[in-house]
Amino acid sequence: MQFWGYKRQEGRAGIRNHVLILPTCACGSESARIVASQVRGAVNIVFNTGCSDVAANTAMSQKVLTGFACNPNVFGVVIVGLGCETVGHAQLREKIRKMTGKPVASFGIQEEGGTLRTIEKAVRAARDMAAEAAMQHKELCDMSNLLLGIECGGSDATSGIASNPAVGELSDLLVDLGASTIMSESIEWIGAEHVVARRAATPELHNKIIEICRDYEEHLKAAGQDCRAGQPTPGNKAGGLSTLDEKSLGCIRKGGTRPIVEVLEQAERPTKHGAIVMDTAGYDISSVTSMVAGGCNAVIFTTGRGTPTGNAIVPVLKVTANARTYQMMDDNMDVDLSGIVKGTTTYRESGRELLAVIGDVCNGKMTKAEIYGFSDVAIDHVCRFV
Repeated sequence: MQFWGYKRQEGRAGIRNHVLILPTCACGSESARIVASQVRGAVNIVFNTGCSDVAANTAMSQKVLTGFACNPNVFGVVIVGLGCETVGHAQLREKIRKMTGKPVASFGIQEEGGTLRTIEKAVRAARDMAAEAAMQHKELCDMSNLLLGIECGGSDATSGIASNPAVGELSDLLVDLGASTIMSESIEWIGAEHVVARRAATPELHNKIIEICRDYEEHLKAAGQDCRAGQPTPGNKAGGLSTLDEKSLGCIRKGGTRPIVEVLEQAERPTKHGAIVMDTAGYDISSVTSMVAGGCNAVIFTTGRGTPTGNAIVPVLKVTANARTYQMMDDNMDVDLSGIVKGTTTYRESGRELLAVIGDVCNGKMTKAEIYGFSDVAIDHVCRFV
């Protein structure tokens, strides 16, 4: 199985060919949005921080921003900064240039003399990149170039018994074809971490998975908090999930059964091929943000209650096994897996169906969130602003 993609100098391949308008801070986000709106083929992300942060928060933000720029779905990057943020546009530009051979330009609002002058220069730079990107031909790419992020959100009782097992089957099929998958949301392994750990390819990875869950709970306890206050969510409970353990046992099904070959920190780029897990928050938008920064070129998102979420850089494919949700939110849901619940199909058959759908998305078919231009980003932080 192969797909038509855009090969990058670094050896990876994208399934989209965006010009990314990247703000360095919240104060540059609105200007970045306007720039992207003026150039066909350009996308922007909204970044709500970049200033008044402790070092660990800044490091995480920079990891995500550089990860976005290096994502294989991005052709080139135009950075829009303010001028007094923690990491300025020129610093971010040089960081990205050291990591990738993509074209990168940057502008500062204070240096350029205001919003209008900055937007004019940034639009011109983005326009030139978009013209160059349009000249790049798609090439036939091996499935080893696909890194699929696996996410769930707005889960209900159908998630754990139907849509997540189907996506787990998809993950196994992709790994067998040479692709890689990432399952995240480590707080939603708690109560089932021993099951996830049993899939580890080595004892070291097994122990790391157990430690991640223990450390997550200890981190919250140190702040006088309990993860079970937010997990399961009110929507999860209304959908039939009563405890975090119950939610976790369904959540982990979407990762499949193949051996876990690598355990990543948030927004970290994989170094191996196969089934991978990433230590992220249970908040779905934050989790997707980290996986996209880690290099995922597509995301599949299971939901029971329904969600419109999307990401500007990668297509987010929404699947549900709740027939009512698919009917009520058909303008957001991409695939109906309710046949598993009804007994007209199996999760294995649905996994094979999803493989064909993912193939179409890799070859250019747009997801519904993509068509709407949705761009949800949330960067996890270790503590308060300062």
